[in-house]
Formats: sequence, structure tokens, C-alpha cells
Amino acid sequence: MLTRIMKCFSIAALLLAVFWHSSANFQLLMELVICVAGVLVVTQAVRTGKYGWAAGFLAVTVLFNPVVPVELPGPWFFLLDSACLVAFLASLRALKTRPVLSIPSITGRRSII
Repeated sequence: MLTRIMKCFSIAALLLAVFWHSSANFQLLMELVICVAGVLVVTQAVRTGKYGWAAGFLAVTVLFNPVVPVELPGPWFFLLDSACLVAFLASLRALKTRPVLSIPSITGRRSII
């Protein structure tokens, strides 16, 4: 559930970044949200065995890390934001966590005697 929420926040941040050029504070917050969401998607992809998705979102995490920011010219930044937006949208459909099945209780069995 947390991963889905962070994906939605990342999609919102990327939409704002694509259509609205803002201050450096928003840029830092956007990088932080996308980086954290990328880490969560990487762990989700590894758990489900989809290592291609994990590698792709590891690249997103590295590109949007707030510690060592990657500086790109305007058109490249727009393309990167758009590609990441599409990737997060696609991950909502492609990466779904499997429900945890409950263990049957041994105390609720009916005796045959």
C-alpha cells in the first residue's frame, strides 16, 4: 500500500515538474519523493522477481537522488521527467504485490471422533 501511495505522489510530482517550472525547493522535494518511491518500486520488483523493472527504477533512483543531483539541460530534463512519469504509470499496472495468504489455523479444525 505504501508503494502505491508513493507511486501516486511521484506521478503528481512529475506532472508538476513537466508542466510547471518551479523553485529549487520544489525541485529538491520532487527529487526526494521520486528517489524514495524508486527505492520502494525496486524492492517491490525484486520481491516479485521482475528484475528488469528493478534495474529501470534503480536508474530512476540514481538520476533523481537528492544527495548528488544530476544536472541536465532543459530538453533532456523534460524528456527524463516524461519517461519517468510513463514508467511510474506503467508500474502501477505491471507491479502488483501478491496478497499474503493466511495460514490455516489448527485450532479451528473439526475432529472426526
